[in-house]
Amino acid sequence: MPEFSDGADVAKRDLRIAVLAHRRSLPAPRRAEAAASVQAELVALVRRLRPARMTAYVPVASEPGGNDLPAVLRAALPPAAELLLPVLLDDLDLDWAAYTDPESLRAAGRGLREPTGPPLGSAAVAGADLVVVPALAVDRRGYRLGRGGGSYDRALARVPATVPTVALLHDGELVEAVPAQPHDRPVRFVITPGGGLVAVPDVARGASAGRTRVP
Repeated sequence: MPEFSDGADVAKRDLRIAVLAHRRSLPAPRRAEAAASVQAELVALVRRLRPARMTAYVPVASEPGGNDLPAVLRAALPPAAELLLPVLLDDLDLDWAAYTDPESLRAAGRGLREPTGPPLGSAAVAGADLVVVPALAVDRRGYRLGRGGGSYDRALARVPATVPTVALLHDGELVEAVPAQPHDRPVRFVITPGGGLVAVPDVARGASAGRTRVP
């Protein structure tokens, strides 16, 4: 049993266990319906913003979005745009490489699928116009609950404050409060199957009393 430094760690662990258990309980038809809804909302956003570079990931198991999400996003992007996917490093930081098609992916550790192209470095995410991240839950302040490795907190710390950052969730995972610690980085938007694209306050810029505008 790992040691937890404070109550926030324990609360995060308990919430993580509860969310993962609920996701595993979702029947396959409901997961497929949720994936289609999340994909449609994200594709609409991509077509509005027309980013020259965006980042996403390959959802696994019960994660919302469906494992064909990169292919769907690649088709929605302008032809010359880049879609970068993460490559997990030994220290749990994220490198990035371009996605071109399903054949450009390989099986990696922890059940992940990663791009096989040349690594672009951890700082590549800083040049993205749209950043899509996984989450187990996000609260009304924008704080997200991840898997516990801190990979995306490090990546989000490199993203300029003006760039839209979007977490993909199942219904019920946009919650009132997620236990937050100093290293946690908020996102600006979430997408849920039932609620679509929702803006959350950007506490990193002191806007906890307001709401950011949906792109």
